[in-house]
Parts: sequence; C-alpha cells; structure tokens
Amino acid sequence: MQTLDGAGKPLADVVVYAEPDSPATLARATGTAQIEQKGLKFIPLVSVIQTGTTILFPNNDRVRHHIYSYSPAHKFDQKLYSGQAAAPQVFDRAGTVVLGCNIHDRMVAYVKVVDTPYFAKSDSNGMVQIELPAGARYTVRAWHYNAAGGATAEQPLSLKAGETGATLNFRIALKTLAPDDSALQ
Repeated sequence: MQTLDGAGKPLADVVVYAEPDSPATLARATGTAQIEQKGLKFIPLVSVIQTGTTILFPNNDRVRHHIYSYSPAHKFDQKLYSGQAAAPQVFDRAGTVVLGCNIHDRMVAYVKVVDTPYFAKSDSNGMVQIELPAGARYTVRAWHYNAAGGATAEQPLSLKAGETGATLNFRIALKTLAPDDSALQ
C-alpha cells in the first residue's frame, strides 16, 4: 500500500489499519510500546497500537516534563517527572489520543488506538505493508494527524482464498499549516 498527500507525494506517518467485515474474535493486545521524550519532543510523533497495549513514557531529557491527554479515548495526567518515573498507561479504548506537555507547549504526539491487530504506519516513502489473512473482506482505513477536516480515508478490500496480497493507494489532503506551525512537524 502507498500513502500520498494531495499533491501525489509520498506521505509518512499515515496510520493504516484493516478491520475485518465479519470480525471473528480478535485477540486483544497485551504488549507494550514506548513514547520517549528527548530533545523536547515526543519520539515517535505518531504511534499506532491495538487496544489493550501499555505505553511507557521515559523522559530522556535533562528537564522534567508534565505529560497529559484530554482525548476521550484516553485521559491522563502525569505530573512533573524525569527519568522512568511516569506510570505506564494502558490504552483500552479505540480512538485518537493527542499528547501534550504542560511545561513545553510545542511538544505534541499522536497515538491512534485501533481494535484490530492488522495495522502499520507508513514510512518516509509512504509505503505500508500489512499481513492479512486470505479469504476475508476488510475495510482498510488510512488516518493522518494533519488530514484536512480530520477525515479518515477508507477502501474495501477482498482477499480470496490463496491470495497473498493486494495493492491499495490512499491520497490524503492535508491542512495548510501557518508559517509558525511548521515547528510542530
């Protein structure tokens, strides 16, 4: 799969996930992920996880951070801390979670929490690869934090028994950034 911006250029950090049209019981995640604080930034800027995943927030800066989210999918508030002191957070509801720092206003990150185990994030060439079981129909969705209107693109996909892959392309129109917003990228 490839993700492109409105001008047809490769688009990185697009979350692509496939939801089976007739969902069997999908295993719930029990793993962990990490969003580091380094150089007064969250790294990575965009994460995608399955519901039930725990995220660790190590602070590798020499200053303390106070991270939070007011997003309905996962609200939390980690008071000032440094090192590994922040409590891990379990993300148990699907949705988009925007992270911020009360001390450093320009620090922002995005966590897309999905119910399906079939997901990936596009690389710098806009490429995404997801292994899907054959013999099923899916709705494949593509989400980008800067999509115009907050839209999530979607396409149907049917994989017949024995099929090993399919190619989909997503074109996502982006919001126009004001000149002073470019530092947020």
